Amino acid sequence: MNNKFLPYLILICALGLGVTAAYYSIIGLSMLFAGVALPVIIMASFLEASKLTIATLLHNYWNKLNILLKTYLTTAVVILSIITSAGIYGLLSSGYQTTANKSNVIDQQINVLENKKQSYNQIKEGYLKDKESILKSTSELRLALSKNTVLQSVDKKGNVITRESKGNRKAFEQQLNSSIKSEEILSSKLDVINDSIFSLESQILNIKANNELANELGPLKYLSNLTGQPMDKVINWFLIIIILVFDPLAIALIVAANFAFSQTSPKEPEEISTVENLPLEEPTSEPNLTPSPEIQQMQGMLKRPDVSGWRKNRIREQLPPEDNVKEY
Repeated sequence: MNNKFLPYLILICALGLGVTAAYYSIIGLSMLFAGVALPVIIMASFLEASKLTIATLLHNYWNKLNILLKTYLTTAVVILSIITSAGIYGLLSSGYQTTANKSNVIDQQINVLENKKQSYNQIKEGYLKDKESILKSTSELRLALSKNTVLQSVDKKGNVITRESKGNRKAFEQQLNSSIKSEEILSSKLDVINDSIFSLESQILNIKANNELANELGPLKYLSNLTGQPMDKVINWFLIIIILVFDPLAIALIVAANFAFSQTSPKEPEEISTVENLPLEEPTSEPNLTPSPEIQQMQGMLKRPDVSGWRKNRIREQLPPEDNVKEY
């Protein structure tokens, strides 16, 4: 990749990620403080812009800032990152909670239908047992009707006399008709129960087929089943991983973009180089009480507060012993 194009690519990624993190954070904080949403949006917008500005400032002027200011600005960046992460967490968790609530409503609807289906199945089992008992009774009555409608007796001479028992036949026929009617009633009830169970099963299948939330929460449910942890706990760790990468990466890319641009831009010659190349006058036999312009220039640089300590030490090494006064 072209070295001149890389800094711009890093900058685009940094700005894109930073703006996205800022947007999520601002929306999340405004939802958290819904009563004062507009003031929170204004405040959070400037805080997010200040965070990226402070990160750039610390990178470019780290050696020139005093320790107190550096400590405060670094602490401010860390705290602002925590605030941003909290806003992002709030927004993402709110979105998940909305989806989870809708999914819970659908699950409750399915549970209600499943409970009704279970109740109908229990009623159906009772009807089937009653029907089985009636069928058994009907079979016995028919058998009894075929055997017990004829009475046999023996007279005084020993002859077997056979005659029809009208009373027994009438009683058996009444019982048989009652059993048949009961069987028909139970069959009709079983048909109604079966239709109800089929209707409930159709409703459950339709709800599951039209449930778009199942596709959204499917991976999370899979992770929940895989880890054996509740889905709320899985999504909580997932969100924590996201916020640990989101905002810190945006700040890191801002710093990386500044570093990349500093590497591609031509370096300005250091002031010490002009001093190192200055020719030193040869000592004369007579002491010169007035310092030369070069020595005056180097002494002036020693008094400048913007010159770093290591540059001053290098300048002192080039001064004559009488002009080289070390500071303690």
